[in-house]
Amino acid sequence: MAAYLIVDVDDLLKFALGKGIDPRELVVAVRGNAALAAGLFETAMLRAIAVGNWDWVKENWPPTDDKWTVDPAENFIRAGYEILDVTQRDELTPRLRDEYFASDPNPIDELILATTSRDLLPLMDEIRTTGSARIRMWGSEDVLQGTRFADEIIFQSLDRLHGVETKNVLVYIDFENIAISLNEQGYVVDLDHLINRLVTKAQAHGKLVKMSAYAPWGQRGALPPLVDASGREVAEDAPSRLMMANIDPVFNLPGKNSADIRIARDVLTDAGHPNSGNVIILASSDRDFNDVINVLLQRNKTVIIWGVRGSTGRLLQSHPSLQLEYIDDFTDLQSHESLGQIAPVDEHESFVPSQWSSVIIQCYRLAAAHPDDSVPLSDLIQQLLETGDVISTDRGDDLVSQAISLGILQRIADSESVKLNTQNSVVNRTILIVERLVARVSNTLTARNWEYVNYGFLLKGLAMDRELDRPGMNESDQWRSHWIDCLVREAVLQRDLVPHRHNPEDLVPVIRIPVNRHLQLSDAEISDEREPEDAAGEWLNVPPHKMYEIEPDVARMVARIVVSVQQFTSFRNFAWCPLGSLHRRLREFDSGIVFQHAVEYLLINEMVEIKEYENPRSDYNTKGIELKQDSAFVAALLADRDEFVRVLLDMYKSNATISEANIKARLGDQWDVRMWVSIMTVENILNPLPGRADQYSLFRTHHTVKLVANDEVMELQKEKH
Repeated sequence: MAAYLIVDVDDLLKFALGKGIDPRELVVAVRGNAALAAGLFETAMLRAIAVGNWDWVKENWPPTDDKWTVDPAENFIRAGYEILDVTQRDELTPRLRDEYFASDPNPIDELILATTSRDLLPLMDEIRTTGSARIRMWGSEDVLQGTRFADEIIFQSLDRLHGVETKNVLVYIDFENIAISLNEQGYVVDLDHLINRLVTKAQAHGKLVKMSAYAPWGQRGALPPLVDASGREVAEDAPSRLMMANIDPVFNLPGKNSADIRIARDVLTDAGHPNSGNVIILASSDRDFNDVINVLLQRNKTVIIWGVRGSTGRLLQSHPSLQLEYIDDFTDLQSHESLGQIAPVDEHESFVPSQWSSVIIQCYRLAAAHPDDSVPLSDLIQQLLETGDVISTDRGDDLVSQAISLGILQRIADSESVKLNTQNSVVNRTILIVERLVARVSNTLTARNWEYVNYGFLLKGLAMDRELDRPGMNESDQWRSHWIDCLVREAVLQRDLVPHRHNPEDLVPVIRIPVNRHLQLSDAEISDEREPEDAAGEWLNVPPHKMYEIEPDVARMVARIVVSVQQFTSFRNFAWCPLGSLHRRLREFDSGIVFQHAVEYLLINEMVEIKEYENPRSDYNTKGIELKQDSAFVAALLADRDEFVRVLLDMYKSNATISEANIKARLGDQWDVRMWVSIMTVENILNPLPGRADQYSLFRTHHTVKLVANDEVMELQKEKH
């Protein structure tokens, strides 16, 4: 009976290292199982061949001890294998055929291929087998699927073989300690890269059954900056990124003792179970785990320490029974200095708050008090401490130093001061967002004489701010909430809960400007936004047509509001129009706070009245806007509307094509024809003709058109006669 075992040594070694199995034990176990599977009385009847690139095998073979020879080939020879050295994978089949099977006159009854590679499959066409021959493949995964051998060869998983024991691995990461140690040694903590390398390294020791990371997750400023490959700060995403890698993020309070106690308790509890892990990995540079380590060693556990060079305690380094591995050796983390070479962040990605936002906002605030916009480093770090952005001076120094490396801050030569780099995209976008939010809250409170702004109202207002409509910005209410919450954390805005005006038992979130002026941004920082008092002095008694010379966007919105309110009230026989409904109707024309400024102009010039009105369709009062019919400015705008409608009527009667160009030819250049066509379209007086660019049809029976044409008066006269 001819029985062969062919072991792909290159593949077998990779399997052993990946499963945490001693390859020397695997060598013996594979041959013994092969003899049993072939039904042989003794293993000597099995011809075992170990084929591979022996130079590579020798380089990757794990460290030996006194029981085994240094040369891995000797391990196979002593276990009863013949050795075949093949450096090129495509030579496996011809070398085996020529040196073993070509000279064997007997057909094969049993053939076992120990491999997870298809490189040995061509051998099937080169050997002779008996009619009842059995061919098996032992590997870590079934690579026969999709080949013509899928029904001819029996597959069996290697780790199910008798005597092959996969070691279970438990990993406990003192993440706060490791992150701080890496940062102190000058490394940038690239979170995704670190997670990937930690998981890969753990799997090299066996079957990974548990992996936990301990840190004060969600505690602002407790950890050094955690970034992604592009340098974007991702500390708030850390727990979710860990969970995606099947690492359990365990919360502990900031500080060394909190993590140590929690990890020690979990390690000893898990190690006490009957089926606990064979390999325990502690990722920490802290020497306070000595007692835990000694208990694990007494329970015959393999203990591995993952430390950071330069930060690992001497007791751990000198412990004779520990296996010490350095995280900085099996990762490719960049240095702080290399942050400047990181590729620019994709501006189309969602631009959300981060620790860099805290640095920018606090530096921006402090810079307002210095004529050259410079800020002493000590003042900036102290400000970060006071606002809770960091929990210690060391963490503040980490944050600021990496902000300098990223180009967010610029160090001023020959001084211990920094200033914001206004050429940096992160800086520019952060300042824009802060200014728009602060200006909107401040102007809304002043214009409406409110004590606070409703949270939902603020979200809606920001959604209409065209200045924020940039890639990665103002994309959803969640995005806007993140930034409002950020400004609340940075003490730029203040959030409170107040009783609902209609249900005092229901509390609603509102936003205020903090009472302490030193917590606000300076007036200069929001100088692009017009304060109502300034507007009053500039807009008071200015006719609507003159407003085009001062604020053309506001002038156009004023015309839209007057026309829309008049149409609503005259058609429904109401004295007022709901202010909220009016804003929604005109929202597409509101770039930023144009609607708000238009309302300010109307109020300043006493063209409208805004107050709470009794609503016949609701149990509660509704804020509404009412035109003052005796206002000369209102009369002037409505006269313009009537004249524009009369031109449309004339064109309708003469069957002339209604278009912007034809209307302009009749009214002249002094008219903003495009605006008035837009108003007529919004009010449903004009309707675009399908398939005809810039052509409209007149809704002749529209309420406003009939009023301008005096149709109702004509009908009454007919009835009298």
